[in-house]
Amino acid sequence: MTVQQPPEVEFEHEDFDFATLEEEQRVNERCQSLLNSFYHYLLGRGEEPQAASDLAYCADCYLRDYLLDFARQNVVQPVPGVVRRFAATWFITRTLDPDMLVLERHLKAIREFYLFLQSQHFISREELSWIEEEASQTGYYRQRIDEFLAIKGDEYIAWEAECPLKD
Repeated sequence: MTVQQPPEVEFEHEDFDFATLEEEQRVNERCQSLLNSFYHYLLGRGEEPQAASDLAYCADCYLRDYLLDFARQNVVQPVPGVVRRFAATWFITRTLDPDMLVLERHLKAIREFYLFLQSQHFISREELSWIEEEASQTGYYRQRIDEFLAIKGDEYIAWEAECPLKD
């Protein structure tokens, strides 16, 4: 079996900046191309096609649903706290039945995606380190899910305040 090499990624950081709807649509298309390269990168590392597809799907949710649509952030210029807010609040509140096993799949995809970005020189080793640290806090995220599922009355406000969606 011949291992297919990932397509070359030919973007600049600024290619993922957007302010208008038209620019956001172009960034969305660039994200699709980036995700395709990520998928081929995973295959090139030896991932089975189904596993690579699942990781790319989870990374797609993080990139296009969370970073672009909700957080309005450049996907190749991460900021501290971005993964934590995704896992500790956004994912939990945007999922019908938040489950730690599903969240762990997303966190693995996020780690792998940022490792891919670092291999493409989009992010630094230091950025990758704090992203990996945020993605590894599974005990905290499990606690957040449990607390969310136990919310009664107006307790949501205090729950979200611990890890707010917006700075």
